[in-house]
Amino acid sequence: MSRAVYPFAAIVGQEQMKMALLLAAVDWRLGVLLRGDKGAGKTTTARALAELLPQPARFVNLPIGVTEDRLLGGMDLGSALKGEPSLRPGLLSEANGGVLYVDEVNLLPDHLADALLDAAATGVCTVEREGFSIVQDARFVLMGSMNPEEGTLRPQLLDRFALVVDIHTSGVVAERRKVVERRLAYDIDAENFAGQWTEEQSHLQERVVAARARLSSVRLPPEMLERISTVVCELGVLSLRADLAIARASCAQAALLGNDVVCEEHIDAVLPLALAHRVSRVPQTPQPPQSQPPSANQPPASEQESKAKDEQTFGEGREQQFSAQKIKVPELRWPVEDRNGVVAARKEQAPGPVVRSRRTESPDELDVRSSVLEAVTQTGQPKPRLQDLYEKVREPLAGSRFVFVVDSSGSHAARDRMRVVKGAVAGLVKRSPRRRDEVAVIVFRGERAEVLVEPTNDVPTVLVALEYLPTGGRTPLAHALELAHQFITPETLLLLITDGRANVASRTDDPWRDALQAAARIQCQALVIDSEFGSGALGRAKELAEAMHAELIHLDALEAGFDFPILLKRVQSR
Repeated sequence: MSRAVYPFAAIVGQEQMKMALLLAAVDWRLGVLLRGDKGAGKTTTARALAELLPQPARFVNLPIGVTEDRLLGGMDLGSALKGEPSLRPGLLSEANGGVLYVDEVNLLPDHLADALLDAAATGVCTVEREGFSIVQDARFVLMGSMNPEEGTLRPQLLDRFALVVDIHTSGVVAERRKVVERRLAYDIDAENFAGQWTEEQSHLQERVVAARARLSSVRLPPEMLERISTVVCELGVLSLRADLAIARASCAQAALLGNDVVCEEHIDAVLPLALAHRVSRVPQTPQPPQSQPPSANQPPASEQESKAKDEQTFGEGREQQFSAQKIKVPELRWPVEDRNGVVAARKEQAPGPVVRSRRTESPDELDVRSSVLEAVTQTGQPKPRLQDLYEKVREPLAGSRFVFVVDSSGSHAARDRMRVVKGAVAGLVKRSPRRRDEVAVIVFRGERAEVLVEPTNDVPTVLVALEYLPTGGRTPLAHALELAHQFITPETLLLLITDGRANVASRTDDPWRDALQAAARIQCQALVIDSEFGSGALGRAKELAEAMHAELIHLDALEAGFDFPILLKRVQSR
């Protein structure tokens, strides 16, 4: 006997999430992505939604390691081995009329995500395998969830979700207590707990059924459509999917409320859900500097003199903004490709597209076509023997994370030097990341470091953030390395650009000792780019590189076109 599903009506708070899911239940074309904290109830709510749909409605949980054949449908192994090949349905058609839920959708291979979202948009799934073709209905409510700490979703795929909800665990004591009380009661006796919410559940289900029936008759007046297009244009959103998402969601909202005509209130209610993930926020331009920096032609002869000059020129409140100097930098490659040009992948990573077949008596994923052809060639019968079996070989999908830790303090903020630093970072960001790679940027100046850009594969966003990066103040190097530590994964390459002149402590009263200790805790492949210049160089960047077991190059070598691929092979071989 299956356990009763946690009732949708019993979910505490999270009004935006519940509204988005109810809209999707009314109009299945409104795919919903839930982003937010782990343990916020995303999966529980997804399962609960299926109970509100007209029965029978299946809840299909799509595993991250799913293959293309299992997702779309493929050859039936049993019938193929009998010499009667036929197609079997995939998870997309099995979810027809119900809910298809993808947990950690940002980890789903791109080619599968594309196929999934195409089916969700069209309502059909076309399967073509080994000369067979079939078109299956695939009208399901698409729900995806992700924790942004574990990576981002490509902007092209993110745009395919009509509605996105950012979820945060409640910080209100009374609300958290109510959540835990209800969950404990459900764990003790799920059937009894679900029975207590029967009336509310029935009311919600009736609303959904009635709204579905009313949806086709809901009218969207021209002036309301004009309002939608005006808002989208004012916010600079280019994708027409935004207009469609708002129009469909506002119609669904009107249907849920029992209205036959969309009005401004319906549109305003759904705008945050449809636009939050599509609006690009450009950082504000910093205030004009209070004074111009002195000439950097005479570098300090000692650390004490350097600190005094830094604080006098680029003290708190005296930040400058320097445009980046364009630099032709080498391409950065990590992880290193093997002899066949294929990036080595971790064993637990999701598989990519099929690249070839190979013969094996114990195939992980049977290649039916190759197996049957081998059997016909060898025996004249389309009944493969053990020795005729082939398996599909998929390209591994390896994604690296580039974490840039950039010193934008006053200790090396002479105008020309900082332009070179920003140009170097921008050049590396443009040339180095691949399709599935992520970039994060941490900057440090003043009293603390900050995460300028969370891990993302949206390169234009990173470049815009760098362009508006102000410079000046003290050098909280230790805090920057401590922040970087939380973004490190086994596939991370950390690039630290600094002159090493730390002068803000984080744990003790010694800024430099704190920086060395934080550097020693960095456990990933790393590269230190020394931006120190002049006759008063202290060589602190070299000490940092040694503490991190990292390679060290000077910024001047980068400008001259340093050969990064050779360098990174040496890093890999450590």
